[in-house]
Amino acid sequence: MFHAFDNDGPGQPPQRADWMAILSRTPLDLLEAALARHMRAAPRWLRQPETGLMMVQGRAGATGERFNLGEVTVTRCALRLRAAPDTVTDAEPGAPVTSPVGVAYVLGRSHRQARLAATADALLQDPAHRDAVVAELLAPAREHLSKLRSVRHARAQSTKVEFFTVAREAGAPDSDEDSE
Repeated sequence: MFHAFDNDGPGQPPQRADWMAILSRTPLDLLEAALARHMRAAPRWLRQPETGLMMVQGRAGATGERFNLGEVTVTRCALRLRAAPDTVTDAEPGAPVTSPVGVAYVLGRSHRQARLAATADALLQDPAHRDAVVAELLAPAREHLSKLRSVRHARAQSTKVEFFTVAREAGAPDSDEDSE
């Protein structure tokens, strides 16, 4: 479930695939808190948030052939943030000011989460906002996902069963036979 996207190498800026993977799993409350100051203007919708189903595939033992595991609910959207009036561009005079397109796919039916993730994607593509959004959103989201992974790992380890082989048991002295 967790990919290598969760851990950037030291000193490497996050790439779009990395932050898209993190944003798709970031909880709504974390997105809202980090993006509150960036949500002033309404976006221009390229694709309004919409919910649908996607087929999920699995592999037996992670090496076998793929099989259809089931369907999951996914919400997607695409938007373009409105450019600030004081934005300076390298474009020709009179050319429209454009901003990056933000896209998001999130599990579930939350249109708000998809909109916020797409907004974060657009902001992360803009060099003027990238450092602030990385510090305010991606770093806490990465930490949150790491904690979730640790909790899941600890829960799984608590159910671990140690099996002894017959050969190991045959070599060990039985306390029941020695006492008789």
